[in-house]
Amino acid sequence: MESVALYSFQATESDELAFNKGDTLKILNMEDDHNWYKAELRGAEGFVPKNYIRVKPHPWYSGRISRQLAEEILMKRNHPGAFLVRESESSPGEFSVSVNGSRGLNFRHGCLGPAFSWRLPVPAAPPPTGTSYGDQVQHFKVLREVPGKYHLWEEKFDSLNELVAFYRTTTIAKKRQVFLRDEESVVKPPRACFAQAQFDFSTQDPSQLSFRRGDIIEVLERLDPCWWRGRLCGRVGFFPRSYVQPVHL
Repeated sequence: MESVALYSFQATESDELAFNKGDTLKILNMEDDHNWYKAELRGAEGFVPKNYIRVKPHPWYSGRISRQLAEEILMKRNHPGAFLVRESESSPGEFSVSVNGSRGLNFRHGCLGPAFSWRLPVPAAPPPTGTSYGDQVQHFKVLREVPGKYHLWEEKFDSLNELVAFYRTTTIAKKRQVFLRDEESVVKPPRACFAQAQFDFSTQDPSQLSFRRGDIIEVLERLDPCWWRGRLCGRVGFFPRSYVQPVHL
């Protein structure tokens, strides 16, 4: 994820990151503290105040969700190339690209390299409700061996945005052609949907979205009647349907 600095910031602690107005920062972690995000700028890492920056939202960024939940979300989208980028649950600041591959793909062991792993998805416990699947979801760990650079294979990129853009036109898998595709390129995108929080909702579960009464949440998915998936201030997660009221903006 990328963000643009709205104001200049001078670090006062050793773990903070200084920047100037207009700088483009790479957001590494926005889950652990809602007031401070971990970011990277020109190879240096540190914490930055969230009210000093504006996050560039992307529908493909899902935050810190589990591998299993990523599989369930992608299989419900039901088209080859559907993808999301997620933050690692066990290693904050590291990312993986999860992609819905073509039906019936049969990758041979050892032909795809160290960044690739796959398994048949299994149903998850609610939320959302689990189902059985016949397709495969592939997971690619984003490597960061060089400070400030991201890569899956040989090509290196300055940001996740550049990496995603590259694999829209270049196959992300070896020995098979798998291109990242937005759902909007397959079907007409629905009108944006929003909901207003009627109560406070606080959670420690990284896959869920905390909010306060009165917050306006962008609703991204309604795969389950009891739990919706939404975005608020750059954070993405699931929240209880009974805590919000749909609104038209």
